[in-house]
Amino acid sequence: MSGGNWKEMFNAACEGDLQLLAHHVRSGVDVNYAHPEFLATPLVASILAKQEASALYLLLHGADPHLLSESDGLTPAQAAQQAGLVELQQRLRELGAFAAPTPPSPPARSWWTRTFGRGPS
Repeated sequence: MSGGNWKEMFNAACEGDLQLLAHHVRSGVDVNYAHPEFLATPLVASILAKQEASALYLLLHGADPHLLSESDGLTPAQAAQQAGLVELQQRLRELGAFAAPTPPSPPARSWWTRTFGRGPS
């Protein structure tokens, strides 16, 4: 990650330091990366820290509004609801992050079942 420091960017997002956050984003730090030591995304971490401006900035600069933060077990939409950040919830809604999940597809049927309507005897 040339020109930037992910951990410093992550902390800037959580502390609401928009100037430092912007520096690292402009330097090319990946806003969707979850460092192995943290296993958290900068977006969800900033939301849980109630840094709405940081979260909106990250979304504006490519943060995935659907990306699960593994250590928190939350998506950005779930984190925004938990934190009560209304403006952010609205932005995430606009980005489709509150859309109902697609139901799982039914299991594929074998050629035997498709042909004869039941499994082999």
